Amino acid sequence: MSLIVRGGRILDANAHADSGRPADLRVADGLITHVVEPGRELPAADQELDASDCVVTSGFVDLHVHLREPGREESETIETGSRAAAKGGFTAVIAMPNTEPPHDSRIVVDFVREQGRRAGLCEVVPSGCITMDRAGERLAPFAELQAAGVHLFTDDGSGVQDAQLMRRALEYSRDLGVTLAQHCEVVSLTVGAVMHEGSCCSRLGLPGWPALAEELMVHRDIELCRLTGAGMHFLHLSTARSVELVRAAKADGLAITAEVAPHHFSLTDELLSGFDPVFKVNPPLRTPADIAALKEGLADGTIDAIATDHAPHAERLKEQPLDQAPPGMLGLETALGVSLTELVDTGLMTLRQVVAALSWNPARIARLADRHGRPVSVGEPANLTVFDPTATWEVDPSTLASRSRNTPYRGRVLRGRVRHTIYEGVAVVVDGEAIQ
Repeated sequence: MSLIVRGGRILDANAHADSGRPADLRVADGLITHVVEPGRELPAADQELDASDCVVTSGFVDLHVHLREPGREESETIETGSRAAAKGGFTAVIAMPNTEPPHDSRIVVDFVREQGRRAGLCEVVPSGCITMDRAGERLAPFAELQAAGVHLFTDDGSGVQDAQLMRRALEYSRDLGVTLAQHCEVVSLTVGAVMHEGSCCSRLGLPGWPALAEELMVHRDIELCRLTGAGMHFLHLSTARSVELVRAAKADGLAITAEVAPHHFSLTDELLSGFDPVFKVNPPLRTPADIAALKEGLADGTIDAIATDHAPHAERLKEQPLDQAPPGMLGLETALGVSLTELVDTGLMTLRQVVAALSWNPARIARLADRHGRPVSVGEPANLTVFDPTATWEVDPSTLASRSRNTPYRGRVLRGRVRHTIYEGVAVVVDGEAIQ
């Protein structure tokens, strides 16, 4: 299979400015074979993609997606989630382990990876549980899961509450060369909570979720990293103080990385005023001050990656009363648009900074940098995203590829949309539509 991408400008890890460089490129047998000045002759190919007015970059990598399979296929399957990922420009996604059964055995990990291969739309990389059944009581078999290709371990959806158990997990991760990713939540402070603890929840009479519940665990685990010499990745940070703690830890030279979800830097807790469960998420939407701090953290590199925390839920589940509805939002297909609209259009970040946070930074954290987030150069793997940074579009849930419809951006106009996605040398999205 061969294809030509014509008329775009390349913006990759080697680019020094947003302008990138105009170029046409040719792909064959999964690799980039030619990168030439526009108009230069290229060998014939089976397919040609128009990239006029578009950026051509290394494929996006999502560190944090919930694909629901096995066990909750009513809300999403690996195939439908992969399709949403491809339409969002992602060539690799890290599947979170809170499935039924969870990713605490090789048989489940192998199943998830194989289902991703069958879908063939992006690389589906299973994470592993830190503890068995994500129960926080005994460690999962790290060495066995590492042998099955797992490099990121998390109990996402639950933070590991036992500090001594977390210390042991960090020591094992250090010795095995894998990464632990922590969901930061002290659950004794969040029992019954449905939204951020602040003026809005007080006005509405709803139980609040204090920022401290996140920040205490961030602080604890930074100190455990300092003690053990291990690294740590913090999932979906949401508060200003969490950003400050990570910034200080990095200044001390600790091997800390962090991510933020688009909804946490674009939506505030005031949206819960209408009691709409679509805006219920874990951790909760916070305040404008928190949003400003998250954006600043992204801009100065304190926060390394933008990760969607894509969390589909079937309509019947999300339409329950606010206190009973599960937390979570769709994110894969809107990530680029929200990021460009909130960060680039406002002048807070450059286009290259946002692409770095969506592509080569998360590829490095996930240990996928041998095949994703690579320079757009001859001989490199052809995992590529082509997007129009100026295209505007209105979010319509009925057009999304996910099996669920719980997007918080219904009716919102975003700037920036994926046009083509190339995975392992094959165009899996052409002109915004998945072809398989």
